[in-house]
Amino acid sequence: MNKTIRHTSVFVLVLVLALLGRATWVQAYEGKALADDSKNRRKTIAQYAQPLGDIVVAGSPVTGSKKTEGSDLAYKRTYTDGALYSAVTGYSSQAYGATQLEGIYDDVLDGTDDRLKNPVDAVTREQQRPGTVVTTIDPAVQKAAYEALGSKKGAAVAVDPSTGRILAMVSTPSYDPSAISGTNDGAAWKELNADEDKPMVNRALRQPLPPGSTFKLVVAAAALEDGLYGNVDTATDSPNPYTLPNTRTVLKNENPSAPCENATIRTALQYSCNNVFAKMAVDLGQDKVKAMAEKFGFNDDELDVPVRAYASVYPSGMDKAQTALTGIGQFDVTATPLQMAMVSSAIANDGLLAAPHMVSEVVDSDGDALQSYKDGDTTRIVSSATAEQLRSAMRTVVEKGTGSNAAVSGAEVGGKTGTAQHGENNSKTPYAWFTSYAKDPSTGKQVAVAVMIEDSGAARSEVSGNGLAAPVAQKMMKAALK
Repeated sequence: MNKTIRHTSVFVLVLVLALLGRATWVQAYEGKALADDSKNRRKTIAQYAQPLGDIVVAGSPVTGSKKTEGSDLAYKRTYTDGALYSAVTGYSSQAYGATQLEGIYDDVLDGTDDRLKNPVDAVTREQQRPGTVVTTIDPAVQKAAYEALGSKKGAAVAVDPSTGRILAMVSTPSYDPSAISGTNDGAAWKELNADEDKPMVNRALRQPLPPGSTFKLVVAAAALEDGLYGNVDTATDSPNPYTLPNTRTVLKNENPSAPCENATIRTALQYSCNNVFAKMAVDLGQDKVKAMAEKFGFNDDELDVPVRAYASVYPSGMDKAQTALTGIGQFDVTATPLQMAMVSSAIANDGLLAAPHMVSEVVDSDGDALQSYKDGDTTRIVSSATAEQLRSAMRTVVEKGTGSNAAVSGAEVGGKTGTAQHGENNSKTPYAWFTSYAKDPSTGKQVAVAVMIEDSGAARSEVSGNGLAAPVAQKMMKAALK
C-alpha cells in the first residue's frame, strides 16, 4: 500500500470515528433534549398519536379525546364542562402547549412517562397506554362556586381543613379549553388573549391582590400567640380615631358608630375595626406580623398544589405608618384566594395547616399508583388555644357582625369579611373578600373557603365582603357539608 492510500485510509477512518462519536453523543446525551424540544414535530405527533389519558373528578373524567381528520396529529383533547373545570385542568393544545394539570402531567397523559413502560417497552420503544390524574375536587362544591360567582370577575377556593384536599377551585370569567385544543384555533386564541378580563388567568392561584380586612385574622393570631393580649375578650389599647404614626393621616373605620375604641379582638373582628388592627400591627412590630404571616404561607414562592401558586406577600422594610396599614391588609400586602383559604383552614383545624393539594394520585392504565399525595400532612401554625379563640371570634362575625350572609343552617360557621382598597387613593372599585370555615356537628364534615370578587359590576357603594363574597362562600360551604 503506497503512502497516499494509507493517508487517505487514515483520514477516512478518522471521519468515520468522528461520525460515530457524534452519533453516540447525540443518542446518549442530547437525545432527550432533542426529543423534548418544542420545535420537534415528532414529539407533538407522538403526544397526540393516541387518545390522551384523563383528568378525573369524583370518579368521572372531565377530559376526553377526539379523532381528528386531515392531520398528522391523530387525536385532540376535549373537555366535559370545560369552563367549569378550566381552573383545575388548564388546557392541552396542539398549537399552544399545555398548562396547569395538563402541563404538569403531560408525559403521563400522553403515555411517554418512563414509569408507564415495562422492560419490553423500554427495548422496543413502544408507546405505552397513558395514565390518569385523579383530583380531589368535589363536583358539587365546584359547581356551587362557579354558579354563585356567575358573571362576576373573581375566584373561590374550598379546602378540607383536616386533609388539605382542595374541594373546589374556580376562576371567573372562565373559558372552554376545547376552543383552543386544535391546530386551527388561532382566532379563539387571539380573542381569549385580547380579552381585558383575562379569562385564562387562574385568579385563585395566580393573581395576588390586597386581602383587606381578612388579613386581620393573621394579625389577631400574632397578637394572641405573642401574648400581647390574653384572649379575644381582653380590651385592647386602641384609640379611635387612630392617627398613623409620624403622620397626620387619620385612619377611619367603615362604620363610624361602631364601638371600636379599645375594642376587644372579638368586637374588632365583628365590626372590622381598622384602628384596632392597625395599632396592633404597630405594637407587635412588622417582624412579628411577618413571622406569623409566613407561618400561614405568605412569602412562599414554591407553593405547589401541585400547580404552583404565585406568592402571597407580606412586605419588609416599612416605617410604622406602613406597618399599621399592613395590619388591615393594605399597603403592599397581597394574597391569593388559596392563601386566605389556608388561613381559615389552619384556624378550623385546631391550629394545624394541612398541606393543600388538588391531586390525590396519578395512576397507570391498570390503576396502579405512580404517585400519591398525602392527606393531612400538617404543620403547627398556632396553638390549639389560639385557634379556638379565633374560631369563637369568627363565629361572632357571622352570627352578629359583618358576615351574616355566610350562615348555614345547622352548621357552625365562622368568617371574616374584607373590602380592600383599589387604585391610587382608593379611586377604583374595591375588592370584596370573604374567608370562612364551616363544620357540621352531626357528621363531622368541615370546609374552609375563601372568595375574592375583583369586579361585580356593582356600584362602589354596594361593594362589600358580606354583600358580594359571603353569599358565594355560603353556597360552597353548604354544598361541602351535604
